[in-house]
Amino acid sequence: MRSGGFATARAGKKAGVLLVLAFAGLAAAGSTPVGLSPVRDDLSAEDLARVVAITAPTADFAKAEPFEAMQGGAGTSRKSVDSNAFSHSSANITFEQEATFKLGNGIFRKLWVSAPSSTQASDGLGPLFNARACQSCHLKDGRGHPPEGNPDATSMFLRLARQASTEEEKALVADRAVLNFPDPVYGGQLQDLAVPGLPGEGRMVISYEEMPVALADGTVVSLRKPSYAVEGLSDGPLAADTTLSPRVTPQMIGLGLVEQIHPADILAHADPDDRDGDGISGKPQIVRDAPGGELTLGRFGWKAQTPSIRQQSAGAFAGDIGISTPEVPTHWGDCTPAQKACLAMPNGVQARLGDVEAPPPVLDLVTFYAQNLAVPARRNVGDAKVLAGKKLFYDLGCISCHTPKYVTRRDAPDKAQAFQLIWPYSDFLLHDMGEGLADGQQVGDATGSEWRTAPLWGIGLTRVVNGHTFFLHDGRARNLTEAVLWHGGEAQAARDGFSALDKAERDALITFLESL
Repeated sequence: MRSGGFATARAGKKAGVLLVLAFAGLAAAGSTPVGLSPVRDDLSAEDLARVVAITAPTADFAKAEPFEAMQGGAGTSRKSVDSNAFSHSSANITFEQEATFKLGNGIFRKLWVSAPSSTQASDGLGPLFNARACQSCHLKDGRGHPPEGNPDATSMFLRLARQASTEEEKALVADRAVLNFPDPVYGGQLQDLAVPGLPGEGRMVISYEEMPVALADGTVVSLRKPSYAVEGLSDGPLAADTTLSPRVTPQMIGLGLVEQIHPADILAHADPDDRDGDGISGKPQIVRDAPGGELTLGRFGWKAQTPSIRQQSAGAFAGDIGISTPEVPTHWGDCTPAQKACLAMPNGVQARLGDVEAPPPVLDLVTFYAQNLAVPARRNVGDAKVLAGKKLFYDLGCISCHTPKYVTRRDAPDKAQAFQLIWPYSDFLLHDMGEGLADGQQVGDATGSEWRTAPLWGIGLTRVVNGHTFFLHDGRARNLTEAVLWHGGEAQAARDGFSALDKAERDALITFLESL
């Protein structure tokens, strides 16, 4: 059990630990991280004292905390809770920015077509792809789901990769020149769709095994354990050492605010070697930013492999849709040299529009849209059952990874994201979640059993927005109770604590999560 006070002390202690481990290690490798100050260099001493005080975990569960309902700070959406709850713009952007947001939304929803086409500003799709539009994967800007008896796998796909096998490859990973190595034929992602005249690469196949789990009070919960395979491969088998990592698309709310959390506030929670012996050893994912190649902090993606929303958007354009951008100028998407028929297809580059299929203004607009999707206001923050569940969440030690709140940078480039008190419930670090959730796929600093702590804000609106309650990186959990019971590794103690609760206590904790 951990109290809020314990967590506060732990966070302060770990700041010093990371200075020694991360920065000294990178310096020894001849690299200097850019923009990774270990202290809040954006604040005056007075502001820093205010931030420390307001972000300290609470020990008072008799009432809601000040501003707790406004999860996304001043940008929180207070509009009606319905299927569009994740698609509203930040409440504090300007009138002019609202127009930019709407233009970005239009591009986010746009269906791309194969080249050549009369609609020249929209061609260049694929040739291999998973979706024709950003919105097709990020349904209602929310959470994706497994196919569930439906051939539609648009909001879920398989990452294909292997870890380094030679000294040269290990050096590339250590230098963070690459995250891992794609399949030599099928690339870094299985694309099940293709433009006319070309077959898709194959189909993801999922099978489930039901696993009964008995809780302390005698309740039996059935967890489903997935297995993954690929059928109908178009160009022969995958390489023997290629691993399959299933990924459902995450919700998109609050991304611009996450981008403006000061690195010092994330690094303060890290303890890669568990020097304090509490069983929690979160570590940062240090990656290279594009296009400059400087070392920086990864904070987006299931394994925190991406440092910025712009880079995440460019990667999705290339990998999911097959559209080139200035950051990822691959006109044939994820096609590899072995896929000659794919590379022989025309691309959608139009000289009058620039050197890529989605020129800078397109990526600018989509990035702005993603940065300004508002976090919905919380519901029932003062309800007695919600507060009881919140106390259990803290007492079980869940906040050791799901850090409740931050104050964003005062020097954020857009004042809509500057100096905002936000409540994402994540430390944005990598944690070993145990063999049950392991995918066996190394991604940069993340091992095959490590995942970034998923933010919890908005999780209670998944059914409202997306019509389902599938959770975790592959949607195996059919509800929040199953999601908690899949936690292992560093989260095993918290998971076992949840299992030991009686039904009323478990219901209260779930009710708290549903209020987020």
